[in-house]
Amino acid sequence: MKINRGDGLELAYASIPGREPTLVFLPGFMSDMSGDKATMLAAFAAEHGFACLRLDYSGHGASGGRFEDGTIGRWTQDALAVIDRLTEGPLVVVGSSMGGWIALLVALARPERVVALVGVAAAPDFTEALIWEGLSEASRAILMGEGVVRVAGPDGREQVYSRDLIEDGRRHLLLGGPIGLTCKVRLLHGQLDEDVPWETSIRLAAQVQGGDVRITLVKDGGHRLSRAEDLAVLRGIVGEVMSTGRDAL
Repeated sequence: MKINRGDGLELAYASIPGREPTLVFLPGFMSDMSGDKATMLAAFAAEHGFACLRLDYSGHGASGGRFEDGTIGRWTQDALAVIDRLTEGPLVVVGSSMGGWIALLVALARPERVVALVGVAAAPDFTEALIWEGLSEASRAILMGEGVVRVAGPDGREQVYSRDLIEDGRRHLLLGGPIGLTCKVRLLHGQLDEDVPWETSIRLAAQVQGGDVRITLVKDGGHRLSRAEDLAVLRGIVGEVMSTGRDAL
């Protein structure tokens, strides 16, 4: 299913009706709503009667637009457009990798609605700390001069980075100061993550102002955390925050 975000571009989503809170899944950079974590959480929500919403940002998955035109701010607005149009009431937002950063920005934009946030290998500030800092001087010069640079990513796939992505990312950095969230925050991170250092979750937890913050580290877990045992841990974490005072699901 798709909705017009307001400028003619269509954003893809999948939703199921159910009780509150609505479980919202936000995918990572160059990922989409059809991944293992997203589909597992949708099945979990259906099993327990919760409403669930998954979505693809512009330039991702089944949504319209070019990936190169996307930025953290634009993708956050995409997420908010779908959430605001299709949901009501309290939300539990789960974000994977870049989706963890966008989940934080969504929670800051809708603090009255987000009752819990779950970050899976959350990657706030990655455009600066991981992309910009990881580029060679030559690649930085191409990026700033031509507006786009193409480099080989950690998995061998070509990665496309735009100047707009870097410059917009700098307007949304979070780890340099207190993060004004008081909702439940749960962070899951693999200690063998080669893409986003697990210490990022430690730093993030320290910056969140609320006191109900917990970190789960998976010693032998990588970045994707999509093994059956990883998904079971994520399911347990989400069940705990969705239970809202009842026994964990």
